[in-house]
Amino acid sequence: MRAHQIMTRSVISVAPHTSIVEAANIMLKRHVSGLTVVDDAGKLVGVVSEGDFVRRSEIGTGRKRGRWLRFILGPGNSASDFVHEHGRKVSEVMTASVVTITEDTALAEIVDLMERNNVKRLPVVRGDKVVGIVSRANLLQAVAGLAREVPDPTADDDHIRGRIIDTMEKNDWCPFGLNVIVRDGIVHLSGVITEERARQAAVVAAENVEGVKKVHDHLCWVDTVSGVYLNSPEDDDLARAS
Repeated sequence: MRAHQIMTRSVISVAPHTSIVEAANIMLKRHVSGLTVVDDAGKLVGVVSEGDFVRRSEIGTGRKRGRWLRFILGPGNSASDFVHEHGRKVSEVMTASVVTITEDTALAEIVDLMERNNVKRLPVVRGDKVVGIVSRANLLQAVAGLAREVPDPTADDDHIRGRIIDTMEKNDWCPFGLNVIVRDGIVHLSGVITEERARQAAVVAAENVEGVKKVHDHLCWVDTVSGVYLNSPEDDDLARAS
């Protein structure tokens, strides 16, 4: 399998000048753990993730280094820490050296890059524009939803996946972080919904795409007020059966 067959196409991006508060609120509202950062021309310039909000002065978690360690490391590190802990714009806390992949990158290489660079997500680029993102969650969905003995996706599977995504993204009920995996006409839907009726709409949308044989629902429901998180009924049934 390759990146384009499991990646999330609906990528949420912010600008370098976006405020820290706004970026944090977007991540909470959209239930994502990271955002790509693009300039006015749409070029990828960085990534901001949950880890960038761990060391912050607002919550009293700024890094505390001993005097001797500060002396050894020099004032440059202290200055960088200060900017990261007190900065007000995304550009001041983001990771600028971003490891990227292309749509044709094989899953084995993706896993190797994640482990080697200790990252949880990799932007998928076409030229210098972001066209998707592959996260550890996408890899987990591929492993959990697809048996090893099933053949690799065919060109037809890729076309089915594209048509399902195109159909859903036109609607306001489209799940957040929608991911679609297709093998031999068997569809696995994952993502986050905040309205239970969106589950049936998503399944029906997939079922109506020519070539689809069966649809598996892995959509999770999240209450936007309390943050309560529920797995899909299908996944709950599988968990009880095992």
